[in-house]
Amino acid sequence: MPASFLNPPALHDTAGRYSHAVLLEGPGRRLVISGQIGVAPDGTILPAGEPQIAQAFANLLAVLASQGMGPGNIVKLGVFLTDRALIPAYRAERAKALGSHSPASTLLLVAGLADPRFVFEIEAEAFI
Repeated sequence: MPASFLNPPALHDTAGRYSHAVLLEGPGRRLVISGQIGVAPDGTILPAGEPQIAQAFANLLAVLASQGMGPGNIVKLGVFLTDRALIPAYRAERAKALGSHSPASTLLLVAGLADPRFVFEIEAEAFI
């Protein structure tokens, strides 16, 4: 199954450290999306908390859209939070982004992420 490593222009530059997504094409199309964080397309790291969560979801939806997919194509989410107090904000943004769609999901509370300014990261797999 050939793989395409993707960095949609609507997202921030990864400087070659990772791909925002990997598309596997065969009988169906499987999209594996790297962890999305609260970084705006211009590279600005948003303030902690709700703005980072909202931006990470916006980034996730942009990757999906770049491949003709939407929230309903998500089959698996991996969510990483550094603060338990952010769970309600995460759930509110998830409801806005996914509506009633309920993919398989894992939520982890972690001590930290790649940059100490990051408080939230979300990764996904989608299929069409």
